[in-house]
Amino acid sequence: MTPSQMTPSQQSQQSQPGDPYRPFFLEAHRRFTLIGVGLCVTIAFWVGLNIVLSGLLRPLFPGPGGAPMWLSMLISSGPLYAVAMPLGLTVLSRVPALKAREFPLGGKRFWMLMVACFPIMTVGGLIGNWLSQAVSGGATTNRVSDMVMQSDPWVNALFVVLLAPIFEEWLFRRQIIDRTRRYGERTAIVLSAFTFALFHMNLYQFFYAFGIGLVLGYAYMRTGRLRYCIIMHMVINTSGSLVGPAILKLVGSGGGDVAKLTDGSMSEAEMMRLAETNPTAMAGVMLLGLYGVLLVALTIAGAVIIALHARRLEFYDPPEQLPKWYGARLAFLNPGMAVYVVLTIVLGLWQMRLITLL
Repeated sequence: MTPSQMTPSQQSQQSQPGDPYRPFFLEAHRRFTLIGVGLCVTIAFWVGLNIVLSGLLRPLFPGPGGAPMWLSMLISSGPLYAVAMPLGLTVLSRVPALKAREFPLGGKRFWMLMVACFPIMTVGGLIGNWLSQAVSGGATTNRVSDMVMQSDPWVNALFVVLLAPIFEEWLFRRQIIDRTRRYGERTAIVLSAFTFALFHMNLYQFFYAFGIGLVLGYAYMRTGRLRYCIIMHMVINTSGSLVGPAILKLVGSGGGDVAKLTDGSMSEAEMMRLAETNPTAMAGVMLLGLYGVLLVALTIAGAVIIALHARRLEFYDPPEQLPKWYGARLAFLNPGMAVYVVLTIVLGLWQMRLITLL
């Protein structure tokens, strides 16, 4: 009898000495702990190498602008992809992976899942912005958004649109889901999304990253094909790091007040004066309006899709399915995951300048 076939009375006795299922649960606990440890190793080497390399380069770029943005991106992403993730994998690989058969997603289902991400981004972004401002007393800004706005488009295209989706989906979907799906599909998807959200180490991105992680995790669980997740991730990052910033830069280059446009405080009279004095800025304003309408339409369509299809999602019990709620307890309440949560929260507060570590 597998754990998923146990009766409630058997499940209630699962942790008692002499229980024949005790070794199974202890092994599951050990494996989930290793997942957390592997992620801790990844974060520790990533942040540590970033601090070291940034310190070494700082004397070479003493000016107010510091190092070029492409170099800053390279210092951040290079150690993560070339060193930190491979070292983390040496720990994760101690947990055996359970490969699943691959199935096509189909164009219709792909676009439904893709569009479902937009209301998640909208709501999650609003929650993240509000909490970030509340926690910091309005003293913090979205460093990721600031970095994207300061970077050249080709830098964003390479690091944010191309490399980040490939490596992040490889880690959080393939490595984590494949190594935990044997204990329950829902547990594996939620764990993947939660660790993915914490990996960003800031409140601005946590909530929408968690929600999008659930969608991407479900897509990977049902298909076994990572390319669907990578493509969806690339589309999302393209919207936030290429299209939006390009339009805002067009407005700014034409003399338009980007801040007033983005927060909706620009009056109609100001917009008319802007149109009369600078056609370039007005073109940017028009594009920004069309882009906003498109995002609103996608958000509404995505919300409708979620409302109509949320109950139709398919989940299957694997042979080693853990009893309800016990899988979540093993997955999240273990030493490795506890350290990972604390580590990412502390580093997130440090990046918000709310605490001092060095």
